[in-house]
Amino acid sequence: MAEIKDPENTILMELKGGTVVIELIPGVAPKHSERMKELARAGSYDGVIFHRVIEGFMAQTGDVEHGKEGGNIRRAGTGGSDKPDLPAEFSKLPHDRGTLGAARSSNPNSANSQFFINFSDNHFLNGQYTVYGRVISGMEHVDAITKGEPPANPDKMISVKVAADV
Repeated sequence: MAEIKDPENTILMELKGGTVVIELIPGVAPKHSERMKELARAGSYDGVIFHRVIEGFMAQTGDVEHGKEGGNIRRAGTGGSDKPDLPAEFSKLPHDRGTLGAARSSNPNSANSQFFINFSDNHFLNGQYTVYGRVISGMEHVDAITKGEPPANPDKMISVKVAADV
């Protein structure tokens, strides 16, 4: 596992293959970083499926409303949390392999709980979606997520925690 420099701004995401360590970037996207920590601390991301996983592009998850057991899985990708939507926090950070981007509707200020992890450099997204984290360890586990839109048997985030709390 990677060395964790700032446990308060590091996310530990447990997938079927192992732990993915994500370094949040609160200096660039403070509201998005804070939302992820808030939802992780509440256990909201635990058990949420990856509902849209496109080979060579990205893996999307985070629908805490519909994306887990007890929710309407067929609607996964259409929901969010009970928190208000977030304003865009666009920056000069590129959508490189392993970066975390805020998923949203066509409204730039509609990000809520959903996010995606880039499988490759997706620079056509630059300046259009908020980048607020990067995988620093465990990208091989992200690469192994079952593909599909939606996947027939989707993988899930087993648990998502803030490193400072572990």
